[in-house]
Order: sequence, then structure tokens, then C-alpha cells
Amino acid sequence: MAGPTAAKPKSPVETRDPAAIAAAIAALTAAFGNRIVTSQSVREQHGNTLTWVPNQPPDAVVFPQTTQDVQQIVRICADKRVPVIPFGTGTSLEGHINAPLGGVSIDVRDMNKMLAVHAEDLDCVVEPGITRKALNEQLRDQGLFFPIDPGADASLGGMAATRCSGTNAVRYGTMKDNVLAMKVVMADGELMTTSRRAKKSAAGYDLTRLLVGSEGTLGIITELTLKLSGIPEAIASGVCPFPSVDAACKATILTIQSGIPVARIELLDALQIKACNAYSKLALPEVPTLFVEFHGSDASVAEQSQRFGDIVADLGGGPFDWATKAEDRSRLWQARHDGYHAGRRLRPGASAFATDVCVPISRLAECVNATQREIAELKLVAPILGHVGDGNFHLTLLVDMDDADELKRAKLLMERLVELALSMDGTCTGEHGVGQGKMKYLLAEHGAPALAAMAAIKRALDPQNILNPGKIVALS
Repeated sequence: MAGPTAAKPKSPVETRDPAAIAAAIAALTAAFGNRIVTSQSVREQHGNTLTWVPNQPPDAVVFPQTTQDVQQIVRICADKRVPVIPFGTGTSLEGHINAPLGGVSIDVRDMNKMLAVHAEDLDCVVEPGITRKALNEQLRDQGLFFPIDPGADASLGGMAATRCSGTNAVRYGTMKDNVLAMKVVMADGELMTTSRRAKKSAAGYDLTRLLVGSEGTLGIITELTLKLSGIPEAIASGVCPFPSVDAACKATILTIQSGIPVARIELLDALQIKACNAYSKLALPEVPTLFVEFHGSDASVAEQSQRFGDIVADLGGGPFDWATKAEDRSRLWQARHDGYHAGRRLRPGASAFATDVCVPISRLAECVNATQREIAELKLVAPILGHVGDGNFHLTLLVDMDDADELKRAKLLMERLVELALSMDGTCTGEHGVGQGKMKYLLAEHGAPALAAMAAIKRALDPQNILNPGKIVALS
């Protein structure tokens, strides 16, 4: 007689199940009352709204207040085999928050506390719903700040889930360098702690790095331990025009290769400067421009600025327009962060397709120049800006969605841009992430064995495929 056999795991969720979703919503309503919302407008706000990926709203939105709430939500949904999609502030650009198979959005806006600050260790512990601006406001009186700045006032949980970076990444790194540990609710509702507060560890697999950038497909972040930095003694920001994009990129490359510890170095092409002048009420020359910032002591900032100025002069750039007052710096960088919205104003009524790639910095000038040629050849409007200090740049394609030929050309440009980046040993996305929008490029970038490994990890940690399904890697 055959012995007892282990129960087979339930098959992965592959289609929307209205009956299961209705049962899950009923159970969640009994548990959370008015903290679950099913109105059409709220559900649509929790699907993709910022770029070309179509909006696919969840069936309900739940607002947990504690880690235990998140565990209860996941357990109810796991029992009914209903997808769960984590939601921070909704600023991601590749359809990360869509619900292609329906399900429940877990909005962590009420989990927004700073739980602890260890100033002597330069770290803090926060809930996932706190935004970067709110965190830095609370840290300021201790002389500390969290340096990762993607522009949008994103939630820290979302920033970790998408492995974001931003304008300060050239000096301070990205989220993968600044998250020390996390607490994560897994697909069965169990709570996992990925690491301790120690600055380094050789104890087992690096689960923190696995979960940072997993886009909610492996677990739901409910607590983060973050690395902090001291607020610099001196900060100087500058705007420097150049005769060409090539000259601006070469100045960036030489700055990094010379070891100048620039904190931020951002490229805006002439069209992007035109957009920023109109949107942010600036009066900059409409030519390729670098926005730069230096952090340190008064003496070190002065030295860095001088060395950078020498490089700029050799390449025909300048003159500098320096901003040392806090309000002037804030106005300058707010204009940079508003670049996406400024770009959209160039063609009122057009839709904006935001995309990014990243290449080794030695190939940056070549890649940007080739991209500009492609834009001109395809007769498109696409201002360029980016965090060029680490080889990352962005396009905002402005497209009339009623013009089928223009839409076709825009999609062709996006394909060519990725092909170009990969041919230079770059990546299809430096910081926007994969989501739904860039899944199709992962095979060309990583190869079949790497994708199989990713799928194996997904199946092992989420065998029912309920955690943000339809993102990063397909299980079929």
C-alpha cells in the first residue's frame, strides 16, 4: 500500500477569478470595515496612471495600519487565491501597481511612522508609507538626511521595492546601497526579517538585496532600516551650459574619471531646458546644460568646483551660474525634478511615454548622440534628461495617441533605444524598473538561464503567484 503523500501546492493564479475575489472582499470587509474601499475612482487611482501602460485597477483597496494588518490581508487573500498588489504613492512608471488579474491593492499610506533613529550608527527604522520628504523633515534637527532623491515624493517602501535611485546616486548610491534590513510579509502571511542593523554580514544569502527591487513580487515590505548620511557642512549648486550634448557628456565622464566627488550631475538637452524655462519660470540659455552639486566642507566644495570648472573650460562650456543659498538651490533642483511635467507642456494634449536606459559611463556620449539622431530620424518630440553621473538618462516621448503612425514611430524609438543600450553592455532600465512595461526586454538582457533562475525564486517564495502577478518575470 502506498504511504501518505504530501498535499500538492495549489496551482499558480493565472486568470481573474470573480468568485474568489468577491469572497476575499467579503472577508476583508468583515475584518477591516471602512478601511476597505471598492469605489471605481479609488480603484482606478491605484492602477497605473502616469505613462502609456493601460490602467488595470484592483477590485478593492485596503488601508492597513500595522504589520499585523498586512499579514491578515495576505492570509485572507492567500486562502482565496486572490492577488495582492502593494501600493506606496503610485509614482512608478512601468505599470508596477496594475492588477492584470484583479485582486486587492494594499495601500500603506497609514503606515507612515519613523520608528527609531540611531544617530550614532547613522541609521533609522521606518514604516513603508513614510515619504522621503517627511522622513528628511524629521531627521533634519539631528543633522542627518536620507540622500536618495528620485524627484517624486515617493514612499520609502515603494523606493525600496523598485530599487530607485535619483539625482544623488552618483555620490550616495541607490536604494540597494542604503537599505540595511527589512521586515517583509511573505505570500503565506509569515513575517520575515531579512537582516540586522550591522553594517555588514556574511551570514547566509543576502535576502535584503533580493527583496530590494523585487517590485512586490516576492513579499510586501512593512518595515525598513535605512542608512543615513550627515547633512553636508557646505553645498554648492551650479548650472553650466555647453555647446553640444557631446561636450556635456564628455565633461561628465572626465569629472567621474578624475575622482571629483560630485554629489549630483544632471544633463538636460536644449529641448528640455526650453520646457523647464517655460514651466519653472527660468531664463537659462536653451542649449545642452549640466546641473551640478557639490557636498562637503567649505574648502572641499571650493576645490571640487574649481576642478570641475577647469574640465568645463577645456570643453568649451560655461559660464557657471552658481546657487549657494538654500532657496536658490531648492528652486534649481525643483525645476529639474519637474522636468517630466515641464516636458509634457511642450505638446498640450499629447501623451507622455517616459523611459530610461543606463550604459557604462564611457559609452554615455555615444549613446545620447545616437539617441538624438534616432529622435530626429523618426520625427518625434522627446526631450532628454538624466542622471548622467552614473550613465543613466531618460526620454519623455510626447505622442498624439490618435495618430497611429506617430504611435508606431514612438514604440520603434523605444525598441531602438533599448537595443542601443544593450549593444553597449547597458541595461533596459537604470531606475524605472521592469513592471509590465519592460518585461519583454529581460531575455535579451539577462539570457534564458538568468530568467529561469528568477522564475524559480518566484515559484519558491510565491507558489500561488498572488504577489503582484504579471510583473518582472512570467511563470508560464
